[in-house]
Amino acid sequence: MIRNVVLAKLTAGYDRAEVEQIQQCLAELNLPGTRDFTIGTDIGLRDGNWDFVIVADFDDVAAYRSYDEDAEHNRLRARLAPWIEQIARAQFEIPDA
Repeated sequence: MIRNVVLAKLTAGYDRAEVEQIQQCLAELNLPGTRDFTIGTDIGLRDGNWDFVIVADFDDVAAYRSYDEDAEHNRLRARLAPWIEQIARAQFEIPDA
């Protein structure tokens, strides 16, 4: 299984409604090979946290690459891009139990 983790810091004055709509659309992608998809906004328990996170699990590398290259996914990324100040990503393998 491949886990994809994305952290985003948003620009000052970002459009909260637009970002929330994009997050909802990302959560609804439901692409083949996606095992689990979680997206959430930071609740502010510590100073300096990033604004939101995506954690997504995929069957394998091919399923992750399909998600990464999906046209709708990339359209949503483009909508989000003006509001992103920084982004961090990591993909790693989790052995199946």
